[in-house]
Amino acid sequence: MQKIGFIGLGIMGKAMVKNLLKQGFSVDFYARHKEKTIDAIECGATFHDSIKEALEDVDVVITMVGGPRDVEDIYFREGGIFDSVKEGTYLIDMTSSSPSLAKKLYAKGKELGMYVLDVPVTGGDVGARDGTLSLMVGGDESTLEKVTPVLSAMGSRITYMGEAGSGQNCKLVNQIMCAGSLAGMCEGLAYAKSRGLPLESVLHAVSSGAAASRSLDLYGERICIGDMQPGGALSYLVKDLKNAHNELSGKDLKLKMTDAVLDVYAAMEKEGLGSLGVQAMYAYLLDKEQHND
Repeated sequence: MQKIGFIGLGIMGKAMVKNLLKQGFSVDFYARHKEKTIDAIECGATFHDSIKEALEDVDVVITMVGGPRDVEDIYFREGGIFDSVKEGTYLIDMTSSSPSLAKKLYAKGKELGMYVLDVPVTGGDVGARDGTLSLMVGGDESTLEKVTPVLSAMGSRITYMGEAGSGQNCKLVNQIMCAGSLAGMCEGLAYAKSRGLPLESVLHAVSSGAAASRSLDLYGERICIGDMQPGGALSYLVKDLKNAHNELSGKDLKLKMTDAVLDVYAAMEKEGLGSLGVQAMYAYLLDKEQHND
């Protein structure tokens, strides 16, 4: 199982492709903009002009695209993945998508004699680059066993969660938890800035105490130097939190804290800031404070 087809060479996907190549896998890929993937080609990946050309002779397909709409399009459209791959192919969607769509992909794949897993990831651009992503797997455990060597090239922790859709549900748990942590970090550092405290000293003081968090590790230093570029774009977090709400539609559980965070990030996205990193909430809060003075 050495030949892999890959769709979705963004910040995360490109780093994942490079790690697959380092582990000796052959990677064929399709991308709409070849010029944005030159570094992957230079590392040994093979570009194709269409999904069909990229996937017609691969053993495993990996997708890492923007969200549920993109996933549904590339799998189900005419000339898409289901139209292009051979029977017996392993299909691994690593997009942060929706549990209900993951179940739909699994059912269609089973009908066509394919093996489908939903395997969203966490760890950001650093984890993708270092091959230390945490992978959450939904689908048949027997399928996971077959593709574990492939997944191990991209992540250091692989956790089987259960039936199709379970990986996506676990990713939504991750995003709900991250949303609160990110907001607390951004609000705390915005408070520090507003009180005239040196941010570097604040980080040194709090990073080994109860306020320590992965969010602080990933984004604290970036905030200090004014780096608001995405490790994970805030528009993706908005998408994921909305997916969580969709999954709970009609149920009694209410995500009140998550609602508050989502309101801020959704407002930022509406103002055209969706391509910035999640840490940009820090600057946004300070800007709002200044305008309210």
